[in-house]
Amino acid sequence: MAVKSDVIVTIDIQRPTPKLGFGKTLIIGTSDTGADYKTYYDLEALKSDFDEDTEVYKAAFSLLYQGDNSPSEFAVMLRKTEGETWADFMPRVFAKDWYFLMATSGLVTDVTSIADAVEQDNSRQYFVSTSSKDDLATIKAKKYTRTTALYHATTDNYPEAAWLGAAASTEPGGLTWKFKTLKGIESMDIDTTELNAIHALGANTYVTKAGDDVTSEGKTVSGEYIDIIHSRDYLVFSIQYAIQKLLNRSPKIRYDNTGIAQLEAEVRTILKRADLNGMIARDDDGIAQFSTYFKPRSQVDPADREKREYNDGTFEFELAGAVHAAKIKGTIKL
Repeated sequence: MAVKSDVIVTIDIQRPTPKLGFGKTLIIGTSDTGADYKTYYDLEALKSDFDEDTEVYKAAFSLLYQGDNSPSEFAVMLRKTEGETWADFMPRVFAKDWYFLMATSGLVTDVTSIADAVEQDNSRQYFVSTSSKDDLATIKAKKYTRTTALYHATTDNYPEAAWLGAAASTEPGGLTWKFKTLKGIESMDIDTTELNAIHALGANTYVTKAGDDVTSEGKTVSGEYIDIIHSRDYLVFSIQYAIQKLLNRSPKIRYDNTGIAQLEAEVRTILKRADLNGMIARDDDGIAQFSTYFKPRSQVDPADREKREYNDGTFEFELAGAVHAAKIKGTIKL
């Protein structure tokens, strides 16, 4: 019998990681019977529940038509047209797994009802498209921070879904939502005056710049940048999740400087990941501009120690942001 080798070779098949970014897109709509939340991975699976001429299918098609950046999964959920209001429906929606939201209804009354609920929940983002500047004015008056409006002459092919398909699956902080090319969407033929008017109404649109069709801005209705909201939500969730996992899996986190250092280490890990995603600015030496400070046990309120609560950890960082415009001066010497 041969002697067993001292060398063992193992080959793993590495499969691509699904590109979900932070959360996934949920398409909501209405029907006579409604429909419970369901996740789909491609259009063929969607066809078993929604015909190609349905609004849900059209929205999903636009979402998945964006090439390499298209999400690997999305979800659908429908409200009953009779006997169920948006106020009844939205609390059920927030109990599900998603981050970006879009709806098949563009009626401004539906838009504001959904947007009001998203704003109150304060943890997700809602995208809508419209061809009405009057509707934009109504939405703008609400000063929504978590609703993004896209103005376009044609909305039946869901340009907001295309925008989500092009950008939502990337890592938080890894891109700006401006300058995104939307496959299947025609650019708007507008001049600078009209573009500025659309922006003043708190909306974005789709235009041609330097021969490329791109989104004109990347802001929510309030004027906040979409990627900043996305980054903030990602950090809140990730730090909460990491600390909770640490508490769950440890026999005990000691209430001394050793245990406090464990908490701080989890926060720093998340911030380092955020830096790799492009969320955090770097200084002239290429050092990520973030810091943490967790008070040692000796400086913690004894009442907190008695309650086994640690409430003295802080962090800060300098947001990298993105370049959206530039002015460059030159000199010609004779």
